[in-house]
Amino acid sequence: MSLPLAYLLLAVAIVSEVIATTALSLSNGMSKPLPLAISIAGYILAFALLALVMRVMPTGLVYAIWAGMGIVLIAAVAWVWQGQRLDLPAIIGMALIIAGVVVVNVFSGSVKH
Repeated sequence: MSLPLAYLLLAVAIVSEVIATTALSLSNGMSKPLPLAISIAGYILAFALLALVMRVMPTGLVYAIWAGMGIVLIAAVAWVWQGQRLDLPAIIGMALIIAGVVVVNVFSGSVKH
């Protein structure tokens, strides 16, 4: 698998995980079948893709991207769709997370680009 394909699959895995987590929050404690089914399917897809990506990229780098972008995207979805508030410290913290992901990807020698 090429590195660009690995990054694409990682992006799809992250989006799948964000959808799954959003559906899980809408499942009302796993009592609503449709959001629960979406959540389960989303997590299965996310972890399957994550496993494929880890064939090409180091685990630490993959997890840094996965976790960082997942946090930011989940917070953004909760803000836009669920009305959750983000104060200035939360926004600054997420900007730092994004900066960290960029630094790891641009400057780390862990993956040959």
